[in-house]
Amino acid sequence: MTIQRSSAEENQSGKASKSSRKISLSQNSKSARWLWFWVGMSGIAMVSATAGALLAVSLTSTPLQQAQLSPQDEAVFDSDRISGGVMRFSELTRPVNLLVMGMSVLPPDVQNPPEETKDLKYLPQVNSFDGLADVMLMVKFDPETKKIVMLSIPRDTRTRIEGSGVKKINYANVEGGPALTAKTVSNLLGGAGIDRYVRINVLGVGKLIDALGGVTVYVPKDMKYQDDSQHLYINLKAGKQHLNGDQALQLLRFRHDELGDIGRIQRQQMVMRALMDQTLNPATVAQLPKVLDVVKDYIDTNLTVEELVALLGFGVRTNRSNMQMLMLPGRFSEKNEYDASYWLPNKDGIAKLMVQHFGLESDQEQQMANPRYLRVAIQDSTGGDRSNLQPLISTLEKSGYRNIYIAKAWGEPLDVTHIVAQQGDGESAESIRNTLGFGEVRVESTGNLGSDISIQVGQDWLQQKSILEDLLSK
Repeated sequence: MTIQRSSAEENQSGKASKSSRKISLSQNSKSARWLWFWVGMSGIAMVSATAGALLAVSLTSTPLQQAQLSPQDEAVFDSDRISGGVMRFSELTRPVNLLVMGMSVLPPDVQNPPEETKDLKYLPQVNSFDGLADVMLMVKFDPETKKIVMLSIPRDTRTRIEGSGVKKINYANVEGGPALTAKTVSNLLGGAGIDRYVRINVLGVGKLIDALGGVTVYVPKDMKYQDDSQHLYINLKAGKQHLNGDQALQLLRFRHDELGDIGRIQRQQMVMRALMDQTLNPATVAQLPKVLDVVKDYIDTNLTVEELVALLGFGVRTNRSNMQMLMLPGRFSEKNEYDASYWLPNKDGIAKLMVQHFGLESDQEQQMANPRYLRVAIQDSTGGDRSNLQPLISTLEKSGYRNIYIAKAWGEPLDVTHIVAQQGDGESAESIRNTLGFGEVRVESTGNLGSDISIQVGQDWLQQKSILEDLLSK
């Protein structure tokens, strides 16, 4: 999560006082609600009338909510229940849209910076929820389709913020906290409702990953960056490795390459998938109180205890192939197009994505994309000569695919080919998989940015190559 600020951002972030959603709960109140959280978590395993009475009180509490919302702000979020179950494991009762924000806050972003930061000769991170939202996700948990869909929204997305005009979307939290951000995101996404929110400060991300035991992930290239003004130091070597919280945070925050924040989003999706693969299991549920105890001071959410348990339980039970990661359709602004750099949303692409993955209604019947017009990128991870890919390309061409190109090689050596639905078109990715007869479909945005489908070629291709060559010769 980057913490760089342009001069324009510094001026805007200084207006954090407009976001009067301050941490207003007294320490005693927070402690009392947190006590009820532990009672509730312990009570889930109990089967007695006494435990039932305790759960009736505790499961509806929101011990992690640190911002006090006005009634008007609370009304932005759907108040209908999303989960049920008292004396058994809590479960989701309907689809849920969760707004997730990662907060990177510096002393100038807050009205009253901590006293210990005032004499420092650099800008440290501050544990606050005011300021700019550095990371933004819309996550749908759908018990009907048994899927989890994560939509990454670039922080530089150009959009209209109620009462503030057209700005980058990450300013919404500065101007009006989670409620205004939810309104802004909903408007951007065609009116999709938002049920709950979570804000996590960057200081808690590393602690969370450490509490989960770290994460094993492939670092796509050497990453080195130094910013003495913020004591931000990134130094990672390329390759598969187990990262602790600080190292994982370096990977998540790095944005100093040709794709900037979009490349950072792709790496964030890689880390999120790795974390889900490695930590979403029954053992994690048992450790939830311990994990949340570590990060509770860095999280602000209006989720109740029951809802937290239900969401985690749903994640544990969800097949990994049904965890999908998308990115807001759009493009980079041109150099002289605006007075600042933006991610310009593609309204048609967003509308299509929201119908396909978030259940929004459409007047037009959705049709499968014509293979002739699909942009198919080939990214080789085997290190072989380009000529080795010709049978694969010929097989696709024989099946009607005409817009095929070889893109930059995929750095991570893969055993199994990934057929990546870069724009969220899982049906077309599945069709390509059926044409080739091998590979694993992934709905995520980690492929070639300009493609509809990216084929990240793995070692299984070398085993299938001779089979396809025989078929082509007939």
